[in-house]
Amino acid sequence: MDLLWLLFLIGLAFLPPVREAHKQIILVAIGVLQLLEGWLITQLPTRGRSYAVLLKIFLAMLLISHTGELGINSSYYPIFYLPVVTAAIYFDAWGTLFWTLLASAAYCSYLFPAMQVYDLEPGAIAELAIRILFFFLAAMVVNRFATENRRQTRRYQILAEQLAKTNRELERAQADARRSERLAALGQLSAGLAHEIRNPLGIIKGSAEMLTQRVQSSEPLAAELAGYISTEVNRLSALVTRFLDFARPTRLETRACSVPEIVDRALRAVAANWSGPEIHVQRRYETRLPDAALDENLCEQVFVNLVQNAYDAMGETGGTLRISIAAASRRDRRGVEVRVLDSGPGISLELREQIFNPFFTTKKTGVGLGLSIVSKIIDEHRGSIEICDGGPAGDGLAGGKSGACFVVFVPLAEQAVIPEPHVASRA
Repeated sequence: MDLLWLLFLIGLAFLPPVREAHKQIILVAIGVLQLLEGWLITQLPTRGRSYAVLLKIFLAMLLISHTGELGINSSYYPIFYLPVVTAAIYFDAWGTLFWTLLASAAYCSYLFPAMQVYDLEPGAIAELAIRILFFFLAAMVVNRFATENRRQTRRYQILAEQLAKTNRELERAQADARRSERLAALGQLSAGLAHEIRNPLGIIKGSAEMLTQRVQSSEPLAAELAGYISTEVNRLSALVTRFLDFARPTRLETRACSVPEIVDRALRAVAANWSGPEIHVQRRYETRLPDAALDENLCEQVFVNLVQNAYDAMGETGGTLRISIAAASRRDRRGVEVRVLDSGPGISLELREQIFNPFFTTKKTGVGLGLSIVSKIIDEHRGSIEICDGGPAGDGLAGGKSGACFVVFVPLAEQAVIPEPHVASRA
């Protein structure tokens, strides 16, 4: 388009009057303005368009003044289409009418000096009216095309955003499916392995206890060693139980439950067993939340695990734990969303993909089944759990830190209705 503009202006330069220096300078100015118009609008987003139209009206008036004995008779009057079309592209209908009216007034201003020399004949009035009306016709046609083009562009942008959102949801669903497949395979393996281990552990534990009873008085060292065996067998038995919890198909006993009550019980349970630095808990619950369809005991286990992980993440220096509960929707399903946000070091992007995988842990003494079991329980509730950014620093958390944020979504119980949100905060 820039090349076409240059060719158009070069063609005007070779049309009479050719030796009019002012005309050639004005054509160069028009060309430079046209080339720099985008830069001007970028530098001045609010006023750049108005300045561009005003400058073109001014240059058009100068060109008319230097291309005819009387400006009103100049053959270059179509140059006023340039500011008229520019205004039609950049402004709405009313703005286009205003700038077209201003351009027409600028052109008609040359009528006054002409009337000092010549009489205005009816045919000349008709000719002038036709020219002005064509200014407005061109402005309206171009403005309608530009407006429709902007509408289509906006529709395409909305469609592109929707497609991007759908693609993200599809990728998330594929990741959930892959994770479910891995969980199923590892669950079967864990179940078989746990059953095979549990029987020998029972025999070892029984033998150690019998040995302890027989040698307790005669051989203290042997009794102590047998006690170690019994203690470690108990630890292994607890680990096997966790494997079975992970592998065993969960039988949900769902009923309409209050999510805030379950979360509060989990908070109290973790706080009662915490002996580390002080953790401040901030609660932000919507009032009149609908009940969700939950297995109360299993969901309490979910939130105990998440809260315990948050406490452990802030265990060295203490911090702030923020719990927010609100009505939400996922894929056209209504439910309740719980956000568990701590002020710990957070979880890196590299680890987020693996955080729900079985046997993956960042703790020195962890087994790596806690979040896997949490994910399994939420999946069987037809809900979702994900980890997201904690939010900007200074978001009300201790020290301005932004740690890990787990978002749990559970669907509503049948016939539950989401009320209008009304937020109440309490610490």
